[in-house]
Amino acid sequence: MARPRKWRKVCCLPDNDQFGPLGPFKNSDPIIMRIEEYETIRLIDLESFTQEECATNMGIARTTVQGIYNDARKKLADSLVNGKIMHIEGGDYILCSGHDGTCGCGGCRGNKCSLVRSETATSTAIGDKT
Repeated sequence: MARPRKWRKVCCLPDNDQFGPLGPFKNSDPIIMRIEEYETIRLIDLESFTQEECATNMGIARTTVQGIYNDARKKLADSLVNGKIMHIEGGDYILCSGHDGTCGCGGCRGNKCSLVRSETATSTAIGDKT
């Protein structure tokens, strides 16, 4: 039996969840970046967290963060270099409550956080896990 995936804590869903070229683009399948991949890019590249700090913030192992981050960078590069549309959606995540002061995004960018789990692009609310 496979080990169940651990939920990855993320601060907030992105304000913009679709990116792509302004002009003509190749008619190819869009790239899907998972929410936890977006979160690692945000924490490591924008907030200047180390992988260890990112792992602590997301509640997962540093080696897991490293794998997620590498996948996210490949998807980002493919979108930029090859002019592909990228959607940010889905994944195995839980949104933080925004009240523990560790999420690092300035008060959860407008207090949009509520505890939510998602295995697909659709999120389902759950109770407080504290």
